[in-house]
Amino acid sequence: MPLGIALGAALIALLAVQLAHWILLRLGRRSPLSTELANRSHRPIQWVVVLCTVYFSVQDTADGATWRPAFLHVDKLVIIGAVAWLVASLLVVAEDAALARFRTDVPDNRTARRVHTQIVMIRRVTVAIVAVLAVAVMLTTFPQARLLGTSVLASAGFVGIVAGLAAQSVLRNMFAGLQLAFSDAVRLGDVVIVEKEWGRVEEITLSYVVVHVWDDRRLILPSSYFTEKPFENWTRTEAALLGSVLFEVDWWLPVSEMREELRRALESTDLWDGRVSVLQVVEATGSAMQLRALVSAVDAPRLWDLRCFVREHMVCWLRDTHPTALPRLRAEMTSALPAHSTLTGQTQTPDGDSRLFSHSVDGRARAEAFTGPEP
Repeated sequence: MPLGIALGAALIALLAVQLAHWILLRLGRRSPLSTELANRSHRPIQWVVVLCTVYFSVQDTADGATWRPAFLHVDKLVIIGAVAWLVASLLVVAEDAALARFRTDVPDNRTARRVHTQIVMIRRVTVAIVAVLAVAVMLTTFPQARLLGTSVLASAGFVGIVAGLAAQSVLRNMFAGLQLAFSDAVRLGDVVIVEKEWGRVEEITLSYVVVHVWDDRRLILPSSYFTEKPFENWTRTEAALLGSVLFEVDWWLPVSEMREELRRALESTDLWDGRVSVLQVVEATGSAMQLRALVSAVDAPRLWDLRCFVREHMVCWLRDTHPTALPRLRAEMTSALPAHSTLTGQTQTPDGDSRLFSHSVDGRARAEAFTGPEP
């Protein structure tokens, strides 16, 4: 009879929860928050209501049953777990609502990515805290566990020292993960270079960071890596970047024409953001000139494609328009002449401008600094 009453009460409670869920969905059809709240909390509320109904029904109707204490104890444990599930679901709904206010699919999303990183870390911490508290409350329902807890608290200092030494790396990564979330050094979606790999931060946890490398590999690094070692963050302040393309050409190339062609090439593509278009001679050696084209794009992926586009376009332009300006090696053929004679047969006497350590008073002083005074 007590079990039959409990099952009947549970069925009635289940129908009531289902009716309330349907009404909430109907009233909140235009509110994404209400819909998500109803969907995420539906299952845990069902468990909490049904288990509480069964608990109080058995407690009031099965006074003399021998199985009553064990049944109520198990039911109480499951209720604690269901309540923890419900609290975690409500926290997740609140965090999702906060995330929805900050969009990351817009060009200037630095603040949004920072908030997303912090909220995701808070979600992991809150869920872990709720789980730990639920287990602690469950243990307090056992008399033996209460005695054990008293003895553990008495030796908490020694246990804390042992645990700290044993879990030093774990704790270091945990605190490093929290530091990353709130120091704004790296955020979800940041473009970084770590271990000579270029990629985007895909996930940040309390113990590790996942970097999505450009070739679809995943680089998993401990959180302490980003607090102990240097790394490049290309999108810390803004996503726009500058990139360079190097060319080695012959001295015969008219640089001004190539500079104009670079501008025309950039204006013909939507990869360029219109900020920087610079072509400079950065090196001139005996065999070639080195030119550097500096271009800009709104983010790192577009910059990579833009650099490849500029390199291909300018190489084709050089080959088709100025083939004589392509890099080449020169060799000059001369007749063998004595070192002391000139083309006219006269002896060539070095003048003062061809000597560094002789001929003048300053030159002889420099020579003495290296070799000492003449004997």
